[in-house]
Amino acid sequence: MRDILSDLVAEQQFLDQSLQRVPIKVWDLVTPNKPWTVRDTISHLADFEELGADALNGGKKVEEWQKASDLEAMKKAAIKKGRSMRPQDVIEWWRAGRARVVEPLSHMSPEQRVPWIAGDMSARTFATFRLMETWMHGLDIYQTLDIEVEDTQRIRHICWLGWKTLPYAFKQAGEHYEPVRVEVIGPGYAKWVYGPEDTDQLIKGSASDWARLVVHRIKPSETRLKVTGSYAETAIKVARAYL
Repeated sequence: MRDILSDLVAEQQFLDQSLQRVPIKVWDLVTPNKPWTVRDTISHLADFEELGADALNGGKKVEEWQKASDLEAMKKAAIKKGRSMRPQDVIEWWRAGRARVVEPLSHMSPEQRVPWIAGDMSARTFATFRLMETWMHGLDIYQTLDIEVEDTQRIRHICWLGWKTLPYAFKQAGEHYEPVRVEVIGPGYAKWVYGPEDTDQLIKGSASDWARLVVHRIKPSETRLKVTGSYAETAIKVARAYL
């Protein structure tokens, strides 16, 4: 768990530090993830860290989300809460939730199960989801604030999660899934490969493109990914690394 938790904390701290350097007035700028503002985005992250902490500590809040008929309405409740707070207080809300997630995860084995909205998952996958959400929403904020960022080795976690969630993505899209192999090149020419060797369904290209595609920050037509096979073609259309 040490490597994923170290990268999770690093991703969160990078976003946190970026926010410390900007004036308060930009907190209400609308991000590309409309209609959310910078403030709304951090409020959502804070709310989900709080929900994650509750799940890890044996609480029942996640059951409310599992039974909810309108998840968007529940997200809007956190947005409303954040809009009534000062920016620094929203950050402190987020920080408190983050700490209450990382601490119990640090005592768990990678395979231990964590209850979540779409069903339970391993502790390692849960930590990866938290990193993915931070990175995904961080992209929206950096673009809004015109902050230039370079991809790091941490992007490999999002690439893995994008591949790992393909069966779920196909199911959500009402499509039959067959194994797909993903081969991507990341920062420093690192090569990351996911999926079986004995398949003719292949996606190859940049880790940057694949990671942004699976969090729906770019469209398939905006990537240079090379795709072979009908299931791989479907994969780049339906991939989603979030639940």
